[in-house]
Order: sequence, then C-alpha cells, then structure tokens
Amino acid sequence: MQVHVQRRMHTDELNSTILDNEVLAVDMGVNITNLTDKINIHFKNVKYDGIPSCRSWNSEGVRPQWIDDGCETVISDGGITCQCSHLTFFSILLTPLNETISSPDLNNLTTITQVGCGLSMFFLCIALFMHYLLRKTKATITTKILIHLLWAMLLLNLTFLINASVANLNHTVGCKIMAAAMHYFMLATLTWFAMQAFHLCLQMYSGGKILIKRYVLKVSVTSWGIPSLIVIVLLSVDKYGQQVIHTDEGANNVKMCWITDGDVQYIVNIGYYALIFVFTFSTLVIILTWFLCLKRTNSESPQGNRSGINMMTVMGLCCLLGVTWAFAFFAYGVLRIPSYYIFTVLNSFQGFFLFIYYYTNSNVKATSTSPSVGVSSSSSSSSSSNTTATTLGKGLSFLENPYSNLPEKKTQASEDG
Repeated sequence: MQVHVQRRMHTDELNSTILDNEVLAVDMGVNITNLTDKINIHFKNVKYDGIPSCRSWNSEGVRPQWIDDGCETVISDGGITCQCSHLTFFSILLTPLNETISSPDLNNLTTITQVGCGLSMFFLCIALFMHYLLRKTKATITTKILIHLLWAMLLLNLTFLINASVANLNHTVGCKIMAAAMHYFMLATLTWFAMQAFHLCLQMYSGGKILIKRYVLKVSVTSWGIPSLIVIVLLSVDKYGQQVIHTDEGANNVKMCWITDGDVQYIVNIGYYALIFVFTFSTLVIILTWFLCLKRTNSESPQGNRSGINMMTVMGLCCLLGVTWAFAFFAYGVLRIPSYYIFTVLNSFQGFFLFIYYYTNSNVKATSTSPSVGVSSSSSSSSSSNTTATTLGKGLSFLENPYSNLPEKKTQASEDG
C-alpha cells in the first residue's frame, strides 16, 4: 500500500477550502471499495476555522469533485478521523461557520418553502386561468403588467421545487441548465417588481392616462430581456453548477443547482435587488404619502372618504413591489436564522398574496365619474376622489393627483361668487 501527500492540486468547481491544503492519496494498485472494516485516517493536532467534512475523489475528470460517499467524519479533541470504506484521494473540506445551518432549521425552512411554493403555484394558476378563460372585459394595462409578474413568479416557484431533484441526479449539464433557468426567472421576477413600481409612478404622474405607444411591449421586452443578458454572461463564464447547503450534520447536507461563485452571487443577486429595492421602496413611500394626502383632502370635505390606509393595502403594495425580499439583507449574525424564517414565509406565499390582489383588482367595478343631471361639478369631483381612494385600497387600478380637483373647485367657487 502506498500513501502519498499532495499539496498542490487543482481547485474544484466550488473553490472549496481544504484543511492545510493537503490531499492524501491511498493506493494499493487495484480498485478497493465497500470495505467491511473501514480505514481510519487520523489528522492530529490540526487547527482549523469552520466545520470539517471528510471527502473523497475517485480521480475522474480534470478537476476534483469531492463527495462524501463512503466516508464518515469523527471529530474529537485530539483531531479529526475519516472513516472510509474505499481507497482513493482523501481530504478534509472546511465549511465556514456562517455558511452552515442546523438540520432542524433546514428541514423546517424546506417544509415551509415547499408548502408555500406549492400553494402559491396553485393560486397563480387559478389567477392565470381566470385571466385567460373567465375574463369578460378587456384587460387594463395594469392587469397586463401584473399577469407578466404572475408568470415570472409561477415559473420561479416551479424551477425551485424541482431544483433539488435535478441536483440529486448529479448530471453536470442538466444542473447548469436548471440553475440558469431558476436564476433567470428569479431575476425576471425582481425586474417585474421594478416595472410595477415604474408603472405606478407613471400613472401618478400622468393622472392615469399613459400615452406611450406600445407601452406594454416595451416594458415586456425590457423586463424579460435584461435578466436573459445576465444569465447568458454567467453561462458563458461557467458560473452555474451544483451547490451544497451545509448543515451542522454533514449527512443532512442538501444539494441544489445554483451559482457556484459566492462573489458573483453577491454582486449579481444582492446588488441587483439592492438597486431594485431602492426604487420600489421609494415608490412605496411616495404612494403611502400620496394616500395620506388624499385622506387629508377628503377629510376636509363633508362627503369625503375617511377610511384611510388599512393593513391589507400596505401588504398588497409590499407584495406587489417585492419589498418583502429585503429581509435577505438581514441574514447575518444573530439575525440570520430569524430573517431566514421571515423571508421564507413571506416570499414563498407571495404568489397567494398576489392572487388575492389580482382577484380583488379584477372585480373592482368601474364607477362613472361624469356628472349626471342635477349633480354639480364639485360633487362629481368629490366622487372621483372617493372612487380613487377606494380603488387604491382594493387594487390600485388607477391613480390620480389628489390635488388635481382643487383648481376646478376654486373656479367653481369663483363662478358661484
């Protein structure tokens, strides 16, 4: 039996950290597997930061692919022992402490995500069914944009649910395609959040009348096109592949197809959403401020709507604009696990919340604001403001400036004088 220690080997696709940068090769000239009495490989007096895990490589391929099949990790005060049932290249991979999660937490989060995504897909399908088959009136521009968001989120949930199954197949090309598809629909969902915010701002600015030619087509090309460019670039530089979610118990690690480069993930995903969050959160603040101004304006009128903002309105806006994704920013330190739970609950059920929003919005009945016989112009203006407030609370199907009627009221007052 020959034992070799190698200190310079090619890094694997995950750029894993190897204890002391040492790889131990045990060779007897023949292929030895499925040993009844496992071979114990002791690493004594070692210093390390992170969670160690014994891995092996069957020497196939140009770059190492470290797996934990046939090896168990035993950690003691005197060092680390790898108990393996075969002979090949061995090493100890170190996982940073802040990148691991306990097995119970991972199981809970997985269950919540699967239930939430499954429920969201069910209601998103119902919303799309209602839109394409049960709708009797022509869809508004707002509804058309919302449908694009529903499609992006439906496909994101679908790719997420089947991701682990594809990863467990250990098919390199299939896993890269799966990772690229899920990443594309995630970026598309985030982009449609931004487009929802842009559309609301444009409605407020134009008083609900959008005069841009082929507006929906331009918005669609932008929202579906930008993510595709990002994904194509990452595919060309080979940044997709199999990723491992490490737990405190190595046997419960979970595989998934995702971005293999941590720096790229932070720059592309966190950076991209940070830009979108600044825009969508600013839009949320503007809309809520506008709503408060509308409430103040209506409260000064004896016929005004004094209902104000309710929690459903705020939650609907947060889901529509993707503000709830911001909990990913708090996934550090002592807030990491709580933010995981909050992020998972809110975002895995987001499709269900959007279905409620779509159902409410699609059932808002148009109220005529044109004055009838015997009704004064000022009464018509007040009715228009009340209708706008009600519509904002139910579906945000259109917006108008709360002070747009003030000059008209002033003119009416002058004429009465």
